[in-house]
Amino acid sequence: MNTSDNRFSEAERNGLYRAIHERRDVRSQFLSDPVPPEVLARLLQAAHHAPSVGFMQPWDFIVIDSLEVRQAVREIFEQENQKAAENYAGERADLYRHLKLEGILESPINLCITCNRSRGGPHVLGRNTILETDLFSVCLAVQNLWLAARAEGIGVGWVSILDQERLAETLELPDDVYPVAYLCLGYVTEFLPRPELEVKGWRSRLPIHELVHGNGWGQPLENGPLKTALDEQEV
Repeated sequence: MNTSDNRFSEAERNGLYRAIHERRDVRSQFLSDPVPPEVLARLLQAAHHAPSVGFMQPWDFIVIDSLEVRQAVREIFEQENQKAAENYAGERADLYRHLKLEGILESPINLCITCNRSRGGPHVLGRNTILETDLFSVCLAVQNLWLAARAEGIGVGWVSILDQERLAETLELPDDVYPVAYLCLGYVTEFLPRPELEVKGWRSRLPIHELVHGNGWGQPLENGPLKTALDEQEV
């Protein structure tokens, strides 16, 4: 069997890797242009085709276009962001306060991806030992949506500075449903060449060679060809 038979074409592979490398957490570049229903449907289908533990499919998608709901979520963000700012001092605090960390009102669509922790019943295949695998599965759905959105020219921003209990109350979630990701979606003026937090000087991308270990934590990678390939492909 030719191992290349199952590969995508070179153009298809390049498109996939482009989406991965050019995906951005968008906050400041949203346009008010509406997202066509057929495009949003493709993004939701992409998310729904993510892998999940025991084929549990624990996700639900709350599409939020109500200004009233978005304003309520924005109020939660403002209060939590003020608390978060108190973690920093000096220049770091000043930089934090100048970062735009959400696009709740600027984006035309907000989307909350939730995890139904009881879906599939009390015994889900593969979840007996690591109960959090349902949450991990929802994160895979988020990533699917994010990459598909980049391919469609849609920006996505994950708003993580929220009180999850208050968010659940605002969205009237059942007790066994947890709000994993609150996302802002919309067309954008541009996709920045580098992550916005890197552009603004908050953090830089870590070198990949510092993160790859061999046969155990902290052990050197002895696979010479892999080390060379990692160095050559450093982005």
